[in-house]
Amino acid sequence: MTQTSENVTWLTQEAYNKLKVELEYLTGPARTEISAKIAAAREEGDLRENGGYHAAKEEQGKQELRVRQLTQLLENAKVGEALAADGTVGPGMVVTIAFDGDEDDTLTFLLASREYASSAIETYSPQSPLGTGVNGHKVGEEAEYELPNGKKASVKILKAEPYKG
Repeated sequence: MTQTSENVTWLTQEAYNKLKVELEYLTGPARTEISAKIAAAREEGDLRENGGYHAAKEEQGKQELRVRQLTQLLENAKVGEALAADGTVGPGMVVTIAFDGDEDDTLTFLLASREYASSAIETYSPQSPLGTGVNGHKVGEEAEYELPNGKKASVKILKAEPYKG
């Protein structure tokens, strides 16, 4: 998944379906559940000192923010085919790089938006300095990117494979 300057997000069909299911849950059963929590807490009395009420309202706010994020994401989504395993780095690829030509100092990460982030693999945004630097390069090529301190760093692309989830 990636976002372009036109604010289009490219998704695989699988990712689109997963996000659509999450949105349907949040706008259906989850809204009903949070409304019930708020109503129950409201019945407890004085709202100024009602921790349960304030917690439920905060949860509702976070939930509604996620609904807006998903709605916008899905409205601007373009569903495409799964990525080809041709060794070219791009969004949705699991990339292994070696720092400064040292084949022992490697990093493997998923190049994708935070919607794909999981605890199973580190995720870097295509808009991050490293993501921008490696995007479009092929296995075996050197890529350069800018560090936060303004210096340049180079990496060698060792592997680029489509993310299997």
